[in-house]
Amino acid sequence: MSEYSKYRLTEIFPGVMVWSTLLAVIVLSFVAPFWVVCFIIVYDFFWFLRVVNFSIHILATYLKYKKTAKINWLEKVSALPKFPEVWHLIFLPTYKESIDIIRATFNALLESKYPKDKFIIVLAGEERDKENFLKISEEIKREYENKFGHLIITLHPKDLPDEIPGKGSNLNYAGHCVKEKIDELGIPYENIIVSSFDVDTCVHPQYFAYLTYVYLNHPKPTHASYQPMAFYNNNIWDAPFLTRVSAFGTTFWLMMELGRPERLVTFSSHSMSFRALVDIDFWQKDIVTEDSRIFFQCLLRYHGDYSVVPLYLPVSMDAPVSKGQIKSLIALYKQQRRWAWGIEHFPYLVKNFAKDKLAPLKTRIKFIWNSWEGMYSWATAPLLISLGGQLPLYFASWEKRSEVIFQNAPYILQYLMMIAMIGAALSAILSLLLLPQCPKQFSFWKYFVMIFQWIFVPVTFVLFGSIPAVDAQTRLMLKKYLGFNVTEKLRKL
Repeated sequence: MSEYSKYRLTEIFPGVMVWSTLLAVIVLSFVAPFWVVCFIIVYDFFWFLRVVNFSIHILATYLKYKKTAKINWLEKVSALPKFPEVWHLIFLPTYKESIDIIRATFNALLESKYPKDKFIIVLAGEERDKENFLKISEEIKREYENKFGHLIITLHPKDLPDEIPGKGSNLNYAGHCVKEKIDELGIPYENIIVSSFDVDTCVHPQYFAYLTYVYLNHPKPTHASYQPMAFYNNNIWDAPFLTRVSAFGTTFWLMMELGRPERLVTFSSHSMSFRALVDIDFWQKDIVTEDSRIFFQCLLRYHGDYSVVPLYLPVSMDAPVSKGQIKSLIALYKQQRRWAWGIEHFPYLVKNFAKDKLAPLKTRIKFIWNSWEGMYSWATAPLLISLGGQLPLYFASWEKRSEVIFQNAPYILQYLMMIAMIGAALSAILSLLLLPQCPKQFSFWKYFVMIFQWIFVPVTFVLFGSIPAVDAQTRLMLKKYLGFNVTEKLRKL
């Protein structure tokens, strides 16, 4: 079998598993409803335990966040002897974003409690948006050039070979351009911490001081990425309620992952060393989910000797908001599908770990399993929980319905779901604690809406969880590869 055929099989496998599971539940609901009911009860109990585990981890992460935010990190890091040698290289790739969005990001950087002369900021635009970007970059340069150590403007040419349009190819081009500047300045790669941010990312004032402290105290700082908490609340008050629930769901998922660093993979805005970035020749140019792939590139480059360090301070980004409710929900769906396209890492890891005999077998198995199981559960769990328990009860014969298991199944499932809603209740409370200050145009009653919206969790899990994940894995199975979709950012500033 050719290498291509083997790779295609690993692309087909996730979609086949998802559709086999869903079709099996439907078919068996007709021919073996008793066993489907038993399976769903056990499955729901399993997910109840996962909800408990989820709740424990997000609560622990929240408490660490509150504790971390109280510390004066600049004071602590200033006492370290290597502190004056550290530089921060910040990439801000942009495509068609408004100057107001970009200006807010720069203003947040200015508010950082860290020496700004140690910042090298890269505003990376696209030739596909050349006219708009050049106007914006000139204005940004005029306003901010003298406020940071260095401000570099790059313009990614369109239609370069062996790449797809998107954030990864833009960052790859910008990275190579910046390397020339770094070499001119003579800064050791090990002394540069790189932050790859979405252009709407507003950092916590203490983020860079905290990041530097963690970096300088890490035993192998160049063999690690650094993942902050991700809050999608820059425009959360203006977002539709389903978008808000989904945005907080992403935040809480990452909070849970931060509590399990052995499973952690980089997501969205994050940081790493310039040494590692150069060693892997920067971001891949032909993928959609470059934010996670960059971790796997390093994991393979260092034969498993690479990890992600959780940071318990947040960076804040925009929730998908467009002009009108329907367009906002479409933008949300496309964003979730793009994130679900992370299933593209599964065939990549299978192929490359098969060749890498130096990486520990346990590490290889762990990340291959996690990359598949997480996406499989994302696609199937909400559908099985919400619909799987109903089908066999509906399609079973009258004789079967009289059996004890069928008589009691609705109550068992109901009680399990009611108990599992503890996770939703905790999420509702934490979402209020993480909200930015309410804008003046909204009344106090808006807070009650923010609580009430959580009853729609089952809806968002299916419409903006399962379905886009099934969509992504089906596309990969059918070789309908997904291009990079830029999430529209609309914010009332």
